[in-house]
Amino acid sequence: MDIDRIEDAKEVLQGVIAKTPLIKADKIHPNLWIKAENLQSTGAFKLRGGYYRLSKLTDEEKKRSVIAASAGNHAQGVAYACQKMGINGTIVMPKTAPLSKIDATRSYGVNVELQGDTFNDAYEYAKHLQEMTGAVFIEPFNDPYVIAGQGTIGLEILEKMEDVDVVLVPVGGGGLASGIACAIKQKKPDCKVYGVQASGSPSMYESFRQNKIIRLSDVATMADGIAVKMPGERTFAMCRDYLDGILLVSEEEIAASILTLLEKMKMVAEGAGAVAVAAAMFQKIDMQDRKCVAVLSGGNIDVNFLSRIIDLGLMKTGRKVVLHMNVTDKPGNLSKIIDLISETGANIVSIDHSRITEEILSSKCKVEFVIETLSHEHIRQIIQTLRENGYTAHMESYA
Repeated sequence: MDIDRIEDAKEVLQGVIAKTPLIKADKIHPNLWIKAENLQSTGAFKLRGGYYRLSKLTDEEKKRSVIAASAGNHAQGVAYACQKMGINGTIVMPKTAPLSKIDATRSYGVNVELQGDTFNDAYEYAKHLQEMTGAVFIEPFNDPYVIAGQGTIGLEILEKMEDVDVVLVPVGGGGLASGIACAIKQKKPDCKVYGVQASGSPSMYESFRQNKIIRLSDVATMADGIAVKMPGERTFAMCRDYLDGILLVSEEEIAASILTLLEKMKMVAEGAGAVAVAAAMFQKIDMQDRKCVAVLSGGNIDVNFLSRIIDLGLMKTGRKVVLHMNVTDKPGNLSKIIDLISETGANIVSIDHSRITEEILSSKCKVEFVIETLSHEHIRQIIQTLRENGYTAHMESYA
């Protein structure tokens, strides 16, 4: 892979993709900018690599049709390209893929098959299907044309910000990170480029750390777009050569970044799209006096899942807490606790009161409060106020 192929991809994609904006995100961090690929026409960066790869098919290959495997965004990128170029396509997606991504992929006129519970399950089935049909398989990340297409994001970052110091990029299979890192390092070698993975799906992180490709037995993360058990050989080699490191973010940090992007930046991000912003928000690297760009790679979030993500984000940032208490079951006791919590300025959302506990014979009952709060300090104030009045409250962990 060299810069010439990425430059060629840039030319091919002219008029096809949106040159997404670089948005100042000082409401999150004073030195942070966001490359908003969630504003791409298919809602994610994958259109770049998918379209560029299909543009290189021969006429004979186009007649054979194409097959791809994807958790959602690569599916839409390939499907969009199929529609524009008049190519028949089949996309295999895991059964667990968000319905919004499945429906969006079908809307481009391709055949969609649902197989397995993970991306890797869908990938293995798609490869088998390709062998039976003779169609052209479009790799989601481990392909030089796909990588070059994603690398055009790096060129666009440098066009807008020549003095960028750090670029943070989401990592799943590694196509986006290897393409962007290749482009930036060949144009501006002193710029640091870090990949960011969900801690529940650290395949590239472990491969990077052990200097060999590692296949995980399972993955578990809300960031379905980067829930990949094993990186590609090509992408691993490029990430090893070009990245300055791999950072990990937790599920709670991802949720908090999605919430913050919604509230402060009015931007919608899916889990995979938000990991780079999470790395900046929770200062996984030193950003003092350094211009940092986080690639927000996609915004195709399942709205049915969004409320749960927001709740997790609220808990991570101290805006909501669940308190558990064992209290004496006597008249007026619950009312007194409610008054004490209210006096702190907190808002009680719900109360679950149960007399069926292990301590039923000692006249104890279990009470759970869900409370809207202002901050972690506010939560500590509530717990301290209860303690000073003889009540012990235990906070439900979000970790």
